[in-house]
Amino acid sequence: MAKIPFNRPSILGRELVNLQEAVDLGQLSGDGAFTRACNQRIVEMTGAKAALLTHSCTAALEMAALLCDLAPGDEVIMPSFTFVSTANAVALRGAVPVFVDIDPATLNLDPVATARAVTARTKAIFAVHYAGFPAAMDQLAQTAREHGLLLVEDAAQALGSTLHGRPAGSLGDMAAFSFHETKNIISGEGGALTLMRPDLVERAEIIREKGTNRSRFLRGQVDKYTWVDLGSSYLPGELIAAFLSGQLDHAEMIRARRLAIFDHYATGFAEMEDTGRLRLPHVPPGVTGNGHMFYLLLRDIEDRDAFIAHMRGQGIITPFHYVPLHSAPAGLRYGRAAGALPVTDDISARLVRLPMFQALTDEGVDQIIRAARDWLRADNT
Repeated sequence: MAKIPFNRPSILGRELVNLQEAVDLGQLSGDGAFTRACNQRIVEMTGAKAALLTHSCTAALEMAALLCDLAPGDEVIMPSFTFVSTANAVALRGAVPVFVDIDPATLNLDPVATARAVTARTKAIFAVHYAGFPAAMDQLAQTAREHGLLLVEDAAQALGSTLHGRPAGSLGDMAAFSFHETKNIISGEGGALTLMRPDLVERAEIIREKGTNRSRFLRGQVDKYTWVDLGSSYLPGELIAAFLSGQLDHAEMIRARRLAIFDHYATGFAEMEDTGRLRLPHVPPGVTGNGHMFYLLLRDIEDRDAFIAHMRGQGIITPFHYVPLHSAPAGLRYGRAAGALPVTDDISARLVRLPMFQALTDEGVDQIIRAARDWLRADNT
């Protein structure tokens, strides 16, 4: 019986050739030929006005927080059911992450709870596209417009997904993507910030280049560059961009394969969902996903932990996901919850993720389904 990890990175084409080419070109620092090519490809994939490669999605989120002009005492609404980088980007500016509950169907930010959480201090909304499925951006955008807020997509998992035909990355004022090795398209580490507002592009370049106008200098627009704003070293080296470029060449193939695995899982577990034993991912109306993740919602935390242990015994790694931020030590210190978050607490205790990676074969998916169904069909009450 083959052991199956949760994730396994794959090389699909020119990644290693590109690395050698980057060395031969003689520039390994950021913003070389491969970085420029990746930026253009991401613009094409997202429909954004501009894209800037970063060394991580965390960096892209920190850039977004700077572009929101967050100051101490400002508030940013976000889900508690997300990775720590979403909240850290806000807290690092001295602003307050305000955690609201998620929709029980989509596991994305609840737009009604978001509207209720707006105060005079609210500056922005950070909407996470969980499992690659875009959040209810039309409703969130309406709330943002009514209160003059910036709307940021935490699209770490969502490259290639769409909402009513519009790609993730073009649904808010700006968006942060991840190319961590657990994502669909990878560079080991890596990320990107996309921008839909042209008036933010030049400042984003400055923030990304340590607060200097170096990008304008390289374009010949100024005769020297200097420190003009806050910023940090957010751009990646060329080796990351070179590897990523090879992955982006196969973006459609990657998406198609992962969606096929997603559908295979959905078919294999359909009858178990019909019995009420578990719940499968819900694809919202108008949403096209990218096959980033397939999860099961079990009955309770005891069920989840027993399932994980059973699958590990079969050589299959099936981890749970986020620990809610609103009740984490740093969440209590730096943020606040906008009321009770019962859906977040419930979902985080019951959710388990199944293996999902490019090299996972149909036989491997069948092995996972059989192992899971064996446990699910047993009397585990």
